[in-house]
Amino acid sequence: MFSGIVAALGTVDQMQPSGPGARLVVREPKMAGPAKIGDSIAVNGCCLTVVEVKDQTIAFDAGPETLARTNLGECVPGVRVNLETSLRLGEELGGHFVTGHIDSVGTVDLREDDEEWSTFWFRVPRILTRQMASKGSVAVDGVSLTLVVVEEARFSVALIPYTLAVTTLGHRQPGDRVNIETDILAKYVQRQLEFTGSA
Repeated sequence: MFSGIVAALGTVDQMQPSGPGARLVVREPKMAGPAKIGDSIAVNGCCLTVVEVKDQTIAFDAGPETLARTNLGECVPGVRVNLETSLRLGEELGGHFVTGHIDSVGTVDLREDDEEWSTFWFRVPRILTRQMASKGSVAVDGVSLTLVVVEEARFSVALIPYTLAVTTLGHRQPGDRVNIETDILAKYVQRQLEFTGSA
């Protein structure tokens, strides 16, 4: 479980084919120091298990499902990724509950910059907007954000200068693909409504 508060920006060091999947190696000295094999770390919002720590890098194995259903399959050396370690009991929850299980890949539809601030519109499958509401929460590339406007097949968020500076979102442009995870509470509500409707 994560909070959607990015701890560091890592840089993809290697992306090596490994069986049906790939070995993703990320360089980030601050996080590599305390990292241990078996730890859970969210990479662009996708929960991965640490399989090796070496020379200021952290390695993960990503299966074919992960590569196909997230933007991690597009990683090449030099690409920046958002990193967050898993929550520990008693820690402050600054964002919202994020599971690290990506629902779909969305696309940056529009970016409107106003000096140091930005409004982003993301286009997503319609099934996901059913789990969204204005002022609710969504995770984009693992970043906890507040929804502003929700339309049938897209939504908007307002990004402050700090978020633009310390996450990959500051570099995102129209057409870029991003990982989307809707609020877990919204998933449960939708599921219960489906059962109520069928009854």
